[in-house]
Amino acid sequence: MANISGNAWVYKDNVDTDVIIPARYLNTSDPNELAKYCMEDIDKDFASNVKEGDIIIAGENFGCGSSREHAPIAIKASGISVVIAKTFARIFFRNAINIGLPILENSVLPDEVKKGDKIEVDLAKGIIYNCTQNKEYKCAKYEGSIAQLIEEGGLINYTKKKLGV
Repeated sequence: MANISGNAWVYKDNVDTDVIIPARYLNTSDPNELAKYCMEDIDKDFASNVKEGDIIIAGENFGCGSSREHAPIAIKASGISVVIAKTFARIFFRNAINIGLPILENSVLPDEVKKGDKIEVDLAKGIIYNCTQNKEYKCAKYEGSIAQLIEEGGLINYTKKKLGV
C-alpha cells in the first residue's frame, strides 16, 4: 500500500452526511458533480480549495446521519485521500471502505492537528505522522481482503479482479 500525504482539513464532532453532501444535490450520482458541493454547508471554501491527496481529520461520529453512499463518494471525488477521525458512524465506515476510501481512527490526533498541517499516513504500518508538528500516531492497519479492497479502489474493482473480469 502506498503512503499518503496531504494537508489537513479539520472538523469537529458529529459531521453528518447531510453536511458532507447536502440533500439538495442528491439528484446525481456523478462523483465529479458531487465533489463540487462536498462540505458546502460546513465549509464554503472546501470544494474550491481542497487539493488532491488532502486529508480530512475530525472528531467523534464522523459520517452520522443518513446512510447515503453519496457522502464518501463526494469526499473521495473531491481529492481527499483518507479520512481520520476519533470514531465513525458504522454505515459511513462501510460505505467508505466499499468505494476504496481509507478510513482511520485515532483518538488523539484530531485534538492536536491544525488546519493545513502536513500529514503523512502509512496505511501498511498503521502510522500517521504530523510533519508540521513532528508527532507520530498509531492507528489500526488494513490487512487481508480489506487492504486489497482499498488498494483496488473499492468493492467493484476488487470483485472484478477476483472474477477476472
